[in-house]
Amino acid sequence: MSLDRRKMIGLGAGSAALAMAGGVAVAEPATAAPRHRVPSDAALARSLSGGFRSRYAHVNGVRLHYVAGGSGTPVVLLAGWPQTWWAWRHVMPELARRHRVIAVDIRGMGGSDKPQGGYDKKTMAGDVHALVRSLGYSRVNMVGHDMGAMVAFSFAANHPAATRRLALLDTLHVDETQYDIPLLPRPDQGFNLWWWAFNQVQGLPEQLAAGRMRHIVDWLFANSLPDQALVPDFDRAVYAHRYDSPDAVRAGAAWYKAAHQDIADLKTYGKVTAPVLGIGSRLTYDQFRQVLPTLAADVRVVCADRSIHYIPEEQPELLSSELLKFLV
Repeated sequence: MSLDRRKMIGLGAGSAALAMAGGVAVAEPATAAPRHRVPSDAALARSLSGGFRSRYAHVNGVRLHYVAGGSGTPVVLLAGWPQTWWAWRHVMPELARRHRVIAVDIRGMGGSDKPQGGYDKKTMAGDVHALVRSLGYSRVNMVGHDMGAMVAFSFAANHPAATRRLALLDTLHVDETQYDIPLLPRPDQGFNLWWWAFNQVQGLPEQLAAGRMRHIVDWLFANSLPDQALVPDFDRAVYAHRYDSPDAVRAGAAWYKAAHQDIADLKTYGKVTAPVLGIGSRLTYDQFRQVLPTLAADVRVVCADRSIHYIPEEQPELLSSELLKFLV
């Protein structure tokens, strides 16, 4: 397996940072970002067209926050680190024209509970399955980005009868190649994926990052967007605010700590039987074409050629169009 594949498969938030090695110009992180009064999830939901409302459900032993609107067949949207349901703000109104859209804060994210355990993606997929059952749905379309893509894939693998179709954006389920990522890559081997190692350390991330998550949010976007204006200061403030508490930092890190169990679980899965759409950035498109057919029986792959990683914010028009064509 090539080093390029080891560097980009299942890297979670910031696999796109590898673009720095490919000559993509990036901005310097802000050193003193303007302060915003961050609205509540309820206010943010009401700001979107489509009748969206912020809600909560107690399922699988946790309270999950979700935002729902629109009508039609259900579509579940799952975001990743360090974002929340708000990452889907540009595509939610478009999807709501034909679908019931349910953007979920997965276990440990945003307004959802942040328990001490249960951050393996199989358990988190169980959370989402229990949520959709509680909402009265037997089958749903699943769409995931970053860590949310890993949960969405696990949902399809573990709950095939509940999966209409599956769309994965720029991230595949973590596998054994993750163990081959060098702690100190050579200059010609790409970018240092420091957050994977950092989030493995017990207790330290919440001590260092609590109250300072805006620095991490700015750094990730500075190194993972082709145009910094695609995620303005207000939206960055929303994300940083939701991750600033010690519990939020701990929970986000726990998604990465669970990688060992996730890798073991993947070995027990057969091919996903639901139709799968993979949307890769210009960095991951070739990998999606190579790897997705080994994970699912019915696969179509599309390239978001102007994206580096944050496809819902970099190319929302393309994403909305492709999802509306694919989802049923």
